[in-house]
Amino acid sequence: MKKFFIMAAALTLMAGALTACGADGSSAGGNTESGKAERSQTVATDGSTSMEKVIGFLSEAYMEEHGDIKVTYNPTGSSSGIQAVAEGRCDIGLASRDLKDEETADLQGTIVAIDGIGIIVNPDNPVTDLTIEQIGKIYSGEVANWKELGGSDAPIVCIGREAASGTRDGFEEVTGTKDKCRYSQELTSTGDVVQTVSGNPNAIGYASIASANDTVKMVSVEGINPTTETIQNGEYKVQRNFVLVTKKDTPLSKTAEEFFDFATSPQADSLITEAGAVPVKR
Repeated sequence: MKKFFIMAAALTLMAGALTACGADGSSAGGNTESGKAERSQTVATDGSTSMEKVIGFLSEAYMEEHGDIKVTYNPTGSSSGIQAVAEGRCDIGLASRDLKDEETADLQGTIVAIDGIGIIVNPDNPVTDLTIEQIGKIYSGEVANWKELGGSDAPIVCIGREAASGTRDGFEEVTGTKDKCRYSQELTSTGDVVQTVSGNPNAIGYASIASANDTVKMVSVEGINPTTETIQNGEYKVQRNFVLVTKKDTPLSKTAEEFFDFATSPQADSLITEAGAVPVKR
């Protein structure tokens, strides 16, 4: 009889455990399949290397609040990310450019942030303003001496990023210098660009605005200083959009949609600023 009661108690405990956890280990409060899916869901992003910091700050903050969700990032470049979402290989594509007309037939682009690119010179350089045309001529070699721009009689030293840089892509697109730039140095990080320009009175470079510091001077472009306001309203021209790309005919999963909503909400603005980009104007 004692043995019978022990077995009965054990069976009762097992039944309770199965009710609480589910046969597959899922939590109570829903069917086992949905419970399991909710805890194992991943949001896959793919694309722009320039958006690494922005997507990093957004995903880390989101995962801290949602411990059962994982947001992944595959830095393949804007065009590859756009192709990946078009082919259904990721949930959200990342592009540091607007979608082309032919891409908008099947895809939707949503601007999540704006990347302002500052034009920096040495603090001792008397030049304070340049036009986009002048910047293009400097980097293409058509203007080679600062005296042609109201500066000292000294050769211009053009500093830029390496060929794979998204910042370089954005800069060359805006200034019309794609495949035309004559760099004195091509560096692998924004920090290196800032440091090099700060140490050379004849240098000019470009860097994300948030990365520039008081060791360099940021010139205005066509009379406009780069600020959050002038970048948001488009007055400051040396900028590009950071875009989240989704398919028009395929709804996002619930998990991906919730992350997308978070990334495009006012709640994300401070994270975007911390990552060195500018939030969209709301």
